[in-house]
Amino acid sequence: MKLHNGTLTFFGKHLKSDFMNEIFTGNFTQQEPIPEEGIEAALNVMRSGRLHRYNLAVGEDGETALLEQEFAAQVGAKYCLAVASGGYAMGAALRAMGIGAGDKVLTNAFTLAPVPGAIAAVGATPVFVGVTEGLVIDLEDLEAKADQASVLMLSHMRGHICDMEALMAICTRYDIRVIEDCAHTMGAKWKDTWSGRWGTMACYSTQTYKHVNSGEGGLLISDDAELMARATILSGSYMLYERHLASPPAEVFERIKYHTPNVSGRMDHLRAAILRPQLRALDTQSAAWNERYGVMESGLRNTPGLQIVERPEEETFVGSSFQFLLLDWSEDKIHDVLARCGARGVELKWFGGKEPVAFTSRYDSWRYAPSEPMPASDRVLAGVVDIRIPLTFSIEDCAQIARIIRSEVGAVYQGI
Repeated sequence: MKLHNGTLTFFGKHLKSDFMNEIFTGNFTQQEPIPEEGIEAALNVMRSGRLHRYNLAVGEDGETALLEQEFAAQVGAKYCLAVASGGYAMGAALRAMGIGAGDKVLTNAFTLAPVPGAIAAVGATPVFVGVTEGLVIDLEDLEAKADQASVLMLSHMRGHICDMEALMAICTRYDIRVIEDCAHTMGAKWKDTWSGRWGTMACYSTQTYKHVNSGEGGLLISDDAELMARATILSGSYMLYERHLASPPAEVFERIKYHTPNVSGRMDHLRAAILRPQLRALDTQSAAWNERYGVMESGLRNTPGLQIVERPEEETFVGSSFQFLLLDWSEDKIHDVLARCGARGVELKWFGGKEPVAFTSRYDSWRYAPSEPMPASDRVLAGVVDIRIPLTFSIEDCAQIARIIRSEVGAVYQGI
């Protein structure tokens, strides 16, 4: 790459100075509107006044129970429970499995704070497992630590899915139950199996920046009747569990209802009404995200100093965000890239900072969870840069963002 008379040259190709000066004016936190069908359904709920999931008219199933039934069918699960958030779903799954004070839970070193937060909230201690340059859990490190816990809270962080067959082989060997955190992988697969259908339980988020949007919300699925009965009681069903459509048989509740506390975290009809049409459109939305992701990847590939995170052929992902690595860069140079891109309207997040910033943080910043340094993972985390791809961005928006990142990374890398 060279700079000559206002023209940037990459591998013999000249980029006009206009590209070097362009500014992106889009909004990285602006979502698409709620579908009209969802708005109308929400209005009907408000007109009825029956927002609470168990407040039903005679013969009425209710939006929340229908949402659970539809999502269970969509992913091929026996049972589904709609709850207040993805974080609540994780906590309910841990409690349903009997995890509590003094227990240890394996989880990713590269994740977001609600994951270790859910573990700590039930009184357990996270045991962090390393991350690879593919931004997935390090299976060698998992095997080395497998004898420390009976549960793995597996975070498919930023939509990256590891070799699930290899992971499940390790967990089977050590009798580890897996809870999948699918906050970033709703609609994704490893080979022909949906994300969330590998482990014993799986948790999804419907928070605004996820693949379907109800502001806050979550879904919990499993084929295990007793675990899901416990989770249902935990969510605050009282003895109204018969009003669910995707829950275990009544006799399972009879076995556990007197011994399971109420830790209320239900989803209401209003949010469920908003979500149902979005779930029906998930395949179309996923294709739109992946088209934008592909433009970003193509635009950034072969940028000097920048490493693309390669996606394995076995993974069907949903590209709602994009990550790249600035491996072995100094902190000053990474801050320079962030500042230069920010000045041109491109908002990048960095997971390598010593202090938490917005939603970015590292395993060693969660001081309620003791940890030992992991040099190989620390090297990866120090280089992870993240960018959202909302569907309010056009294809050309994504191409422009890639051009801006490419030019600024290249300029800092070459010391221009």
